[in-house]
Amino acid sequence: MGRLITLTAADTHHFSAYEAGDSSARHALVVVQEIFGLTDHIRAVCDELAEHHGYHVIAPALFDRAQRDTVLPYDAQGMKEGLALRARISPDAILADITASAHALNRHDHGKPGIIGFCWGGLVAWQAATRTREFAAASAWYGGGIAAESHEKPHCPVQLHFGGEDDHIPHTDITTIRENRPEVEIFVYDEAGHGFGCEDRPSFNKNARDLAHARSVTFFATHL
Repeated sequence: MGRLITLTAADTHHFSAYEAGDSSARHALVVVQEIFGLTDHIRAVCDELAEHHGYHVIAPALFDRAQRDTVLPYDAQGMKEGLALRARISPDAILADITASAHALNRHDHGKPGIIGFCWGGLVAWQAATRTREFAAASAWYGGGIAAESHEKPHCPVQLHFGGEDDHIPHTDITTIRENRPEVEIFVYDEAGHGFGCEDRPSFNKNARDLAHARSVTFFATHL
């Protein structure tokens, strides 16, 4: 459906990205990968948002700063390798790639894009909303680490999605976010675990995924 392109960040780093949809689309989204890289699942998310909802979409390959063309399996070893790669990349460098992706979309006169991230990408989407002014709206799915940064105020509307049975993100984190950021819309899916939106993971929960997807699409339709 989509195609691989090459983008350049402000620090001259060249990285791959998956692009889907028509550049003439009215609105645009940056999709942010999980800790497993630019997987088939993330590409499928891009294709769905482009084909069924009319967005121009770019998903940057964030691991390119540490190891190019990295796609990891959805298992414990894949997570271990992904965490090790993430540790080699600074948050500022990640945001440089996210910003470059937003600018690539802005060149087509979409206005400010939205951003949606999953797993690690959920945290990155939060950081993009709080530490840049590149986005009109941000949706984060099961983003670990947001609670520790919830004192930072978003510059755009934010919607968060968590699994009620997530063994990576405790309920106390959700409480902390609600207390620190009462303006942020938060949804908890009681019977869903971490990664509930990915069909390639054992924790996939179709009902939760479909509801979170519908809410995200509605959210972007409102704010973009």
